Amino acid sequence: MKFDHLHDVVQPWLKELPQGTVISALFTNGVAVVGLLFLYWVIRRLVLPNVENLARHISPRKIGHLAPQLSKFSGRFAFVLCLLVFSAYHERLFVAPAWVFIVLETLVYVMLVVASGFLFSSLVNLGNGVYNLFPFAKEVPIQGIIQVIKLLIFIVCSILVVSILVDKSPTYILSGFGAIAAVIILVFKDTILGLVASIQIAANRLVTTGDWIQVDAFGADGEVIDLGLNTVRVRNWDNTVTTIPTYMLISDSFKNWRAMQESAGRRIKRAIHIDFTSIEPLPEQKQALLTEQYPLLEKLEDVPSDITNLGLFRRYAEAYLKQHDAINQDCLCMVRELAPTQHGLPLEFYCFSRDKRWVFYEHLQADILDYMLSVMPAFGLRPYQSVSDYFGAHRVKVRAGSKPDATSE
Repeated sequence: MKFDHLHDVVQPWLKELPQGTVISALFTNGVAVVGLLFLYWVIRRLVLPNVENLARHISPRKIGHLAPQLSKFSGRFAFVLCLLVFSAYHERLFVAPAWVFIVLETLVYVMLVVASGFLFSSLVNLGNGVYNLFPFAKEVPIQGIIQVIKLLIFIVCSILVVSILVDKSPTYILSGFGAIAAVIILVFKDTILGLVASIQIAANRLVTTGDWIQVDAFGADGEVIDLGLNTVRVRNWDNTVTTIPTYMLISDSFKNWRAMQESAGRRIKRAIHIDFTSIEPLPEQKQALLTEQYPLLEKLEDVPSDITNLGLFRRYAEAYLKQHDAINQDCLCMVRELAPTQHGLPLEFYCFSRDKRWVFYEHLQADILDYMLSVMPAFGLRPYQSVSDYFGAHRVKVRAGSKPDATSE
Protein backbone atom coordinates (compact mmCIF):
# COMPACT_ATOMS: atom_id res chain seq x y z
CA MET A 1 0.00 0.00 0.00
CA LYS A 2 1.45 3.36 -1.05
CA PHE A 3 1.62 5.99 1.72
CA ASP A 4 0.04 9.26 0.55
CA HIS A 5 -1.14 10.80 3.84
CA LEU A 6 -1.09 9.86 7.49
CA HIS A 7 -4.80 10.60 7.64
CA ASP A 8 -5.47 7.72 5.21
CA VAL A 9 -3.99 5.33 7.79
CA VAL A 10 -5.84 6.79 10.78
CA GLN A 11 -9.29 7.43 9.25
CA PRO A 12 -10.37 3.73 8.76
CA TRP A 13 -9.98 3.15 12.50
CA LEU A 14 -12.09 6.15 13.54
CA LYS A 15 -14.65 6.63 10.77
CA GLU A 16 -17.34 4.67 12.65
CA LEU A 17 -17.29 7.09 15.59
CA PRO A 18 -19.58 10.13 15.80
CA GLN A 19 -17.77 13.10 14.30
CA GLY A 20 -15.23 10.59 13.04
CA THR A 21 -13.84 12.93 10.42
CA VAL A 22 -13.04 15.67 12.95
CA ILE A 23 -11.66 13.21 15.49
CA SER A 24 -9.49 11.47 12.89
CA ALA A 25 -8.12 14.85 11.72
CA LEU A 26 -7.29 15.91 15.29
CA PHE A 27 -5.77 12.51 16.03
CA THR A 28 -3.69 12.70 12.84
CA ASN A 29 -2.35 16.15 13.76
CA GLY A 30 -1.59 14.94 17.28
CA VAL A 31 0.31 11.90 16.00
CA ALA A 32 2.30 14.14 13.61
CA VAL A 33 3.22 16.55 16.41
CA VAL A 34 4.23 13.72 18.74
CA GLY A 35 6.25 12.16 15.92
CA LEU A 36 8.18 15.40 15.35
CA LEU A 37 8.83 15.77 19.09
CA PHE A 38 9.99 12.17 19.24
CA LEU A 39 12.32 12.78 16.29
CA TYR A 40 13.78 15.82 18.08
CA TRP A 41 14.27 13.79 21.27
CA VAL A 42 15.99 10.94 19.42
CA ILE A 43 18.38 13.26 17.63
CA ARG A 44 18.98 15.48 20.65
CA ARG A 45 19.30 12.84 23.37
CA LEU A 46 20.45 9.67 21.61
CA VAL A 47 22.24 10.33 18.33
CA LEU A 48 24.23 13.52 18.92
CA PRO A 49 25.30 12.74 22.53
CA ASN A 50 26.80 9.46 21.30
CA VAL A 51 28.79 11.41 18.72
CA GLU A 52 29.96 13.80 21.47
CA ASN A 53 30.96 10.89 23.73
CA LEU A 54 32.94 9.33 20.90
CA ALA A 55 34.75 12.63 20.31
CA ARG A 56 35.49 12.96 24.04
CA HIS A 57 36.80 9.39 24.10
CA ILE A 58 39.19 10.17 21.24
CA SER A 59 40.43 13.47 22.74
CA PRO A 60 39.05 13.94 26.29
CA ARG A 61 41.36 16.79 27.26
CA LYS A 62 40.51 19.01 24.29
CA ILE A 63 36.87 18.14 23.62
CA GLY A 64 36.01 18.47 27.31
CA HIS A 65 36.47 22.24 27.11
CA LEU A 66 34.05 22.39 24.17
CA ALA A 67 31.15 20.63 25.95
CA PRO A 68 28.95 23.78 26.29
CA GLN A 69 29.43 24.71 22.62
CA LEU A 70 28.75 21.10 21.50
CA SER A 71 25.58 20.90 23.58
CA LYS A 72 24.24 24.16 22.17
CA PHE A 73 25.15 23.12 18.62
CA SER A 74 23.45 19.72 18.93
CA GLY A 75 20.21 21.25 20.22
CA ARG A 76 20.01 23.74 17.37
CA PHE A 77 20.96 21.09 14.81
CA ALA A 78 18.15 18.81 15.99
CA PHE A 79 15.66 21.69 15.81
CA VAL A 80 16.70 22.54 12.24
CA LEU A 81 16.29 18.90 11.19
CA CYS A 82 12.77 18.81 12.61
CA LEU A 83 11.87 22.00 10.74
CA LEU A 84 13.23 20.50 7.51
CA VAL A 85 11.14 17.34 8.03
CA PHE A 86 8.05 19.44 8.71
CA SER A 87 8.58 21.65 5.63
CA ALA A 88 9.08 18.57 3.45
CA TYR A 89 6.23 16.35 4.74
CA HIS A 90 3.70 18.66 6.39
CA GLU A 91 1.17 18.11 3.61
CA ARG A 92 1.34 14.35 4.23
CA LEU A 93 1.33 14.53 8.00
CA PHE A 94 -1.18 17.24 8.94
CA VAL A 95 -4.81 17.90 8.13
CA ALA A 96 -5.74 21.57 7.79
CA PRO A 97 -7.31 24.04 5.34
CA ALA A 98 -5.17 25.40 2.51
CA TRP A 99 -4.81 28.86 4.06
CA VAL A 100 -3.46 27.30 7.27
CA PHE A 101 -0.80 25.50 5.27
CA ILE A 102 0.18 28.79 3.62
CA VAL A 103 0.58 30.49 7.01
CA LEU A 104 2.43 27.49 8.43
CA GLU A 105 4.80 27.36 5.48
CA THR A 106 5.66 31.04 5.85
CA LEU A 107 6.12 30.65 9.61
CA VAL A 108 8.26 27.53 9.21
CA TYR A 109 10.45 29.18 6.58
CA VAL A 110 11.01 32.14 8.89
CA MET A 111 11.81 29.82 11.81
CA LEU A 112 14.09 27.77 9.57
CA VAL A 113 16.07 30.86 8.54
CA VAL A 114 16.37 32.09 12.15
CA ALA A 115 17.27 28.62 13.47
CA SER A 116 19.84 28.21 10.69
CA GLY A 117 21.38 31.53 11.70
CA PHE A 118 21.71 30.37 15.30
CA LEU A 119 23.06 27.03 14.06
CA PHE A 120 25.79 28.71 12.03
CA SER A 121 26.50 30.99 15.00
CA SER A 122 27.02 27.91 17.18
CA LEU A 123 29.25 26.43 14.51
CA VAL A 124 31.34 29.62 14.48
CA ASN A 125 31.59 29.53 18.29
CA LEU A 126 32.65 25.90 18.08
CA GLY A 127 35.33 26.81 15.55
CA ASN A 128 36.50 29.61 17.83
CA GLY A 129 36.71 27.16 20.73
CA VAL A 130 38.79 24.76 18.64
CA TYR A 131 41.05 27.63 17.55
CA ASN A 132 41.60 28.71 21.16
CA LEU A 133 42.99 25.26 21.94
CA PHE A 134 46.06 25.95 19.81
CA PRO A 135 49.07 27.52 21.54
CA PHE A 136 49.29 30.43 19.08
CA ALA A 137 45.66 31.48 19.70
CA LYS A 138 46.67 33.67 22.64
CA GLU A 139 49.09 35.64 20.48
CA VAL A 140 46.63 36.07 17.57
CA PRO A 141 43.10 36.49 19.01
CA ILE A 142 40.20 36.29 16.57
CA GLN A 143 37.37 37.27 18.91
CA GLY A 144 36.67 40.43 16.90
CA ILE A 145 36.62 38.53 13.61
CA ILE A 146 34.26 35.94 15.12
CA GLN A 147 31.86 38.68 16.17
CA VAL A 148 31.96 40.18 12.67
CA ILE A 149 31.13 36.80 11.11
CA LYS A 150 28.21 36.33 13.49
CA LEU A 151 26.99 39.85 12.74
CA LEU A 152 27.08 39.12 8.99
CA ILE A 153 25.20 35.86 9.55
CA PHE A 154 22.34 37.60 11.32
CA ILE A 155 22.27 40.42 8.77
CA VAL A 156 21.83 37.84 6.01
CA CYS A 157 19.16 36.06 8.07
CA SER A 158 17.32 39.34 8.62
CA ILE A 159 17.31 40.04 4.87
CA LEU A 160 15.98 36.54 4.14
CA VAL A 161 13.25 36.85 6.81
CA VAL A 162 12.07 40.18 5.39
CA SER A 163 12.08 38.76 1.86
CA ILE A 164 9.96 35.78 3.01
CA LEU A 165 7.46 37.98 4.82
CA VAL A 166 7.01 40.41 1.91
CA ASP A 167 7.27 37.59 -0.67
CA LYS A 168 10.01 39.38 -2.60
CA SER A 169 13.46 38.34 -3.80
CA PRO A 170 16.37 39.18 -1.48
CA THR A 171 17.86 41.27 -4.28
CA TYR A 172 14.80 43.51 -4.03
CA ILE A 173 15.56 44.09 -0.34
CA LEU A 174 19.25 44.68 -1.03
CA SER A 175 18.46 47.28 -3.68
CA GLY A 176 16.97 49.53 -1.00
CA PHE A 177 20.08 49.42 1.16
CA GLY A 178 21.86 52.00 -0.96
CA ALA A 179 19.42 54.68 0.15
CA ILE A 180 20.04 54.04 3.83
CA ALA A 181 23.79 53.37 3.60
CA ALA A 182 24.56 56.59 5.48
CA VAL A 183 22.22 55.59 8.30
CA ILE A 184 23.80 52.14 8.50
CA ILE A 185 27.29 53.64 8.64
CA LEU A 186 26.17 56.02 11.39
CA VAL A 187 24.52 53.25 13.42
CA PHE A 188 27.38 50.78 13.00
CA LYS A 189 30.19 53.34 13.22
CA ASP A 190 31.75 51.79 16.32
CA THR A 191 31.37 48.31 14.84
CA ILE A 192 33.15 49.31 11.63
CA LEU A 193 35.93 51.04 13.54
CA GLY A 194 36.17 48.06 15.87
CA LEU A 195 36.41 45.69 12.90
CA VAL A 196 39.33 47.62 11.40
CA ALA A 197 41.00 47.86 14.81
CA SER A 198 40.52 44.13 15.49
CA ILE A 199 42.16 43.22 12.20
CA GLN A 200 45.12 45.50 12.89
CA ILE A 201 45.45 44.24 16.48
CA ALA A 202 45.38 40.61 15.34
CA ALA A 203 47.74 41.20 12.40
CA ASN A 204 50.30 43.23 14.38
CA ARG A 205 49.83 41.29 17.65
CA LEU A 206 49.47 44.51 19.61
CA VAL A 207 47.50 43.05 22.52
CA THR A 208 46.06 39.66 23.46
CA THR A 209 43.88 38.29 26.23
CA GLY A 210 45.89 38.06 29.44
CA ASP A 211 48.24 40.95 28.62
CA TRP A 212 48.95 43.62 31.21
CA ILE A 213 48.17 46.95 29.57
CA GLN A 214 48.09 50.52 30.84
CA VAL A 215 45.84 53.12 29.21
CA ASP A 216 46.12 56.36 31.16
CA ALA A 217 43.37 58.12 29.20
CA PHE A 218 40.79 55.63 30.54
CA GLY A 219 42.41 54.90 33.89
CA ALA A 220 43.00 51.28 32.90
CA ASP A 221 45.92 49.42 34.44
CA GLY A 222 45.54 45.66 34.59
CA GLU A 223 44.93 42.42 32.72
CA VAL A 224 42.91 42.16 29.50
CA ILE A 225 40.04 39.74 30.16
CA ASP A 226 38.06 40.20 26.94
CA LEU A 227 39.09 41.48 23.53
CA GLY A 228 35.86 42.03 21.62
CA LEU A 229 34.77 43.74 18.44
CA ASN A 230 33.52 46.96 20.05
CA THR A 231 35.11 46.98 23.49
CA VAL A 232 38.15 45.72 25.39
CA ARG A 233 37.58 44.85 29.05
CA VAL A 234 40.47 45.31 31.47
CA ARG A 235 40.43 44.04 35.06
CA ASN A 236 42.46 46.57 37.03
CA TRP A 237 44.64 45.58 39.95
CA ASP A 238 42.02 46.89 42.38
CA ASN A 239 39.56 44.37 40.82
CA THR A 240 37.56 47.05 39.04
CA VAL A 241 36.81 46.58 35.34
CA THR A 242 37.48 49.29 32.76
CA THR A 243 35.85 49.16 29.32
CA ILE A 244 37.80 50.69 26.43
CA PRO A 245 36.60 51.09 22.82
CA THR A 246 38.63 48.73 20.65
CA TYR A 247 39.49 51.37 18.08
CA MET A 248 41.06 53.53 20.81
CA LEU A 249 43.92 51.03 21.03
CA ILE A 250 44.76 51.98 17.43
CA SER A 251 44.00 55.70 17.45
CA ASP A 252 45.66 56.37 20.82
CA SER A 253 48.75 55.09 22.60
CA PHE A 254 48.85 52.52 25.39
CA LYS A 255 51.53 50.60 27.27
CA ASN A 256 51.72 46.81 26.99
CA TRP A 257 53.84 45.07 29.63
CA ARG A 258 53.91 41.75 27.73
CA ALA A 259 57.42 42.45 26.39
CA MET A 260 58.64 42.85 29.97
CA GLN A 261 56.99 39.58 31.01
CA GLU A 262 58.57 37.77 28.07
CA SER A 263 62.00 39.35 28.59
CA ALA A 264 64.87 38.08 30.72
CA GLY A 265 64.09 40.33 33.68
CA ARG A 266 62.14 43.23 35.12
CA ARG A 267 64.01 46.50 35.48
CA ILE A 268 64.89 48.01 38.83
CA LYS A 269 65.71 51.69 38.52
CA ARG A 270 65.82 53.55 41.83
CA ALA A 271 68.01 56.41 43.07
CA ILE A 272 69.19 57.60 46.50
CA HIS A 273 70.09 61.27 46.87
CA ILE A 274 73.42 61.71 48.64
CA ASP A 275 74.07 64.75 50.82
CA PHE A 276 76.88 66.79 49.24
CA THR A 277 78.44 67.62 52.61
CA SER A 278 79.00 63.94 53.37
CA ILE A 279 81.17 63.30 50.28
CA GLU A 280 84.87 63.41 51.16
CA PRO A 281 88.21 61.77 50.30
CA LEU A 282 88.70 58.35 51.86
CA PRO A 283 91.94 57.79 53.80
CA GLU A 284 93.77 54.50 53.33
CA GLN A 285 93.26 53.59 56.98
CA LYS A 286 89.50 54.05 56.67
CA GLN A 287 89.52 52.10 53.39
CA ALA A 288 91.34 49.22 55.10
CA LEU A 289 88.77 49.16 57.91
CA LEU A 290 85.93 49.06 55.38
CA THR A 291 87.64 46.24 53.47
CA GLU A 292 87.90 44.26 56.68
CA GLN A 293 84.25 44.95 57.52
CA TYR A 294 82.97 44.20 54.01
CA PRO A 295 85.00 41.40 52.38
CA LEU A 296 83.36 42.05 49.02
CA LEU A 297 85.60 45.12 48.67
CA GLU A 298 88.63 42.83 48.35
CA LYS A 299 87.33 41.64 44.97
CA LEU A 300 87.24 45.15 43.52
CA GLU A 301 89.75 45.92 40.78
CA ASP A 302 91.19 49.19 39.53
CA VAL A 303 90.40 51.15 42.69
CA PRO A 304 92.21 54.52 42.52
CA SER A 305 94.32 55.58 45.46
CA ASP A 306 92.59 58.94 45.80
CA ILE A 307 89.08 57.46 45.82
CA THR A 308 86.25 59.14 47.74
CA ASN A 309 83.87 57.45 50.10
CA LEU A 310 81.12 57.82 47.49
CA GLY A 311 83.30 56.24 44.79
CA LEU A 312 84.09 53.24 46.97
CA PHE A 313 80.47 52.88 48.02
CA ARG A 314 79.35 53.02 44.36
CA ARG A 315 81.77 50.25 43.44
CA TYR A 316 80.73 48.18 46.45
CA ALA A 317 77.04 48.59 45.61
CA GLU A 318 77.66 47.48 42.01
CA ALA A 319 79.64 44.44 43.16
CA TYR A 320 76.86 43.61 45.62
CA LEU A 321 74.25 43.66 42.84
CA LYS A 322 76.40 41.55 40.52
CA GLN A 323 76.68 38.77 43.07
CA HIS A 324 73.00 38.88 44.13
CA ASP A 325 71.15 35.66 43.28
CA ALA A 326 67.84 37.42 42.49
CA ILE A 327 69.46 39.77 39.94
CA ASN A 328 69.67 38.55 36.34
CA GLN A 329 73.37 38.86 35.49
CA ASP A 330 72.66 38.44 31.75
CA CYS A 331 71.10 41.91 31.75
CA LEU A 332 72.69 45.29 32.32
CA CYS A 333 73.69 45.92 35.93
CA MET A 334 75.35 49.10 37.18
CA VAL A 335 75.35 51.84 39.82
CA ARG A 336 75.79 55.33 38.39
CA GLU A 337 75.73 58.97 39.42
CA LEU A 338 73.16 61.27 37.84
CA ALA A 339 73.28 65.02 37.39
CA PRO A 340 73.50 66.94 40.69
CA THR A 341 70.29 68.58 41.88
CA GLN A 342 69.22 70.86 44.70
CA HIS A 343 68.31 67.72 46.65
CA GLY A 344 71.78 66.22 46.54
CA LEU A 345 73.66 63.89 44.21
CA PRO A 346 71.41 61.07 42.86
CA LEU A 347 73.02 57.63 43.00
CA GLU A 348 71.00 55.29 40.76
CA PHE A 349 70.82 51.51 41.06
CA TYR A 350 70.10 49.99 37.65
CA CYS A 351 69.57 46.23 37.31
CA PHE A 352 66.98 43.60 36.38
CA SER A 353 65.08 41.25 38.65
CA ARG A 354 65.20 37.61 37.63
CA ASP A 355 61.67 36.99 38.94
CA LYS A 356 59.14 39.23 37.16
CA ARG A 357 56.23 38.71 39.54
CA TRP A 358 55.00 41.99 40.93
CA VAL A 359 55.15 41.19 44.67
CA PHE A 360 58.59 39.59 44.48
CA TYR A 361 59.85 42.47 42.34
CA GLU A 362 58.67 45.10 44.82
CA HIS A 363 60.15 43.21 47.76
CA LEU A 364 63.47 42.77 46.00
CA GLN A 365 64.01 46.44 45.14
CA ALA A 366 62.86 47.45 48.62
CA ASP A 367 65.36 45.03 50.20
CA ILE A 368 68.18 46.38 48.01
CA LEU A 369 67.44 50.01 48.91
CA ASP A 370 67.05 49.15 52.60
CA TYR A 371 70.43 47.44 52.62
CA MET A 372 72.12 50.31 50.78
CA LEU A 373 70.69 52.86 53.19
CA SER A 374 71.89 50.80 56.15
CA VAL A 375 75.43 50.47 54.73
CA MET A 376 75.89 54.12 53.77
CA PRO A 377 76.78 55.43 57.28
CA ALA A 378 79.72 53.03 57.45
CA PHE A 379 81.15 54.80 54.39
CA GLY A 380 80.52 58.20 55.97
CA LEU A 381 77.66 59.03 53.60
CA ARG A 382 74.30 60.55 54.44
CA PRO A 383 71.15 60.46 52.30
CA TYR A 384 69.62 63.85 51.62
CA GLN A 385 66.38 64.50 53.50
CA SER A 386 64.43 67.77 53.56
CA VAL A 387 63.67 69.05 57.04
CA SER A 388 59.92 69.35 57.57
CA ASP A 389 58.07 72.03 59.52
CA TYR A 390 57.52 69.53 62.32
CA PHE A 391 61.24 69.21 63.05
CA GLY A 392 61.72 72.97 62.75
CA ALA A 393 58.95 73.65 65.25
CA HIS A 394 60.31 70.91 67.53
CA ARG A 395 63.72 72.55 67.56
CA VAL A 396 62.18 75.92 68.42
CA LYS A 397 60.32 74.37 71.34
CA VAL A 398 63.48 72.71 72.62
CA ARG A 399 65.40 75.96 72.46
CA ALA A 400 62.57 77.82 74.17
CA GLY A 401 62.43 75.23 76.94
CA SER A 402 66.17 75.38 77.61
CA LYS A 403 66.23 79.17 77.89
CA PRO A 404 65.23 79.44 81.55
CA ASP A 405 67.89 76.89 82.52
CA ALA A 406 70.56 78.87 80.68
CA THR A 407 69.43 82.05 82.45
CA SER A 408 69.50 80.44 85.87
CA GLU A 409 73.06 79.32 85.26
